[in-house]
Amino acid sequence: MKNTLTITQPDDWHLHLRDGALLAAVVPESARNFGRALIMPNLTIPVVTYKDAVAYRGRIKDALPDGSSFKPLMTLYLTEKTDPNDIKKAYESGIVIAAKLYPAGATTNSALGIENFEKLQPVLECMADIGMPMCVHGEVTSHEVDIFDREAVFIDKVLDPLRRRLPSLKVVMEHITTAEGAAYARSDPGKLAATITTHHLMINRNNILAGGIRPHYYCLPIPKREKHRLCLIEAATSGNPCYFLGTDSAPHLDKSKESSCGCAGIYTASNSIPCLAEVFDRADALDKLEGFTSIFGANFYGLSPNKRKITLNKDLPVIFPQKIKTDDGPITLFNPNIDIHWKVTS
Repeated sequence: MKNTLTITQPDDWHLHLRDGALLAAVVPESARNFGRALIMPNLTIPVVTYKDAVAYRGRIKDALPDGSSFKPLMTLYLTEKTDPNDIKKAYESGIVIAAKLYPAGATTNSALGIENFEKLQPVLECMADIGMPMCVHGEVTSHEVDIFDREAVFIDKVLDPLRRRLPSLKVVMEHITTAEGAAYARSDPGKLAATITTHHLMINRNNILAGGIRPHYYCLPIPKREKHRLCLIEAATSGNPCYFLGTDSAPHLDKSKESSCGCAGIYTASNSIPCLAEVFDRADALDKLEGFTSIFGANFYGLSPNKRKITLNKDLPVIFPQKIKTDDGPITLFNPNIDIHWKVTS
């Protein structure tokens, strides 16, 4: 039985930090265990230009604890009016390393996302030419498509046709939740990859709905049936470099989650690494954890792994705080609903 594990410091390839009081509260939590994170641009006023990204990056760095080496890697929010020249300038700066495609209405602050995908063609051609990855929230938003089917339909109706038109475009399927997503992600090595969240490895739709509605497990894409969760575990622990960690940690104030129309998002930044160690341990795949959390994402984005190492120890169950305090009110931390025996000790 292995009780100590040392791995390369992880990166988070899909992270929401918000702004204002939430930003100030959650940045130190991610900086504690992660070396870098890909920062999502869907603020209330989205990060749509290079200038926006530089300003937001400055606010993130200002919120870091003294002496922190955490590096925010920025993304731009694609709109139907995005300027290819601005995309190129942003990518060449090294500050912005990807652009994010949100179908309009798919998730939090996505109203300015894409409705007519044809209008995005010049920007995507530019991105393909310069090697800039596109991260995509892979769900259709048509009311006639069941919410549990929206990822699979998006792959068939939107993503695959888009990639056939631009086969050289690098694409990251964010937060996959289905067997179909896992299968498609491994279909084009080097050009196509997928992030998998901590919470989608640990919960299914029963956690949200069975025995009462639990708003702190509600997120988008919504967790699916247990068979899909098991497929995600198989993918994450497979050692296939097309799969890597993106927590999609998404803080919302409790008052916004616990309402008649609660926000989608689960806050996991504070306990993701211990939870993942537990998942991989139970799958007898601890030897695959480092690749998933620390190596494969960096390789896909053309970066070197972090030089620092972290060590986890296995012991008695860890007790995590239930809440993260902010000046605007509390945020509820993800409850994995199983005992977690792993703790980051250095």
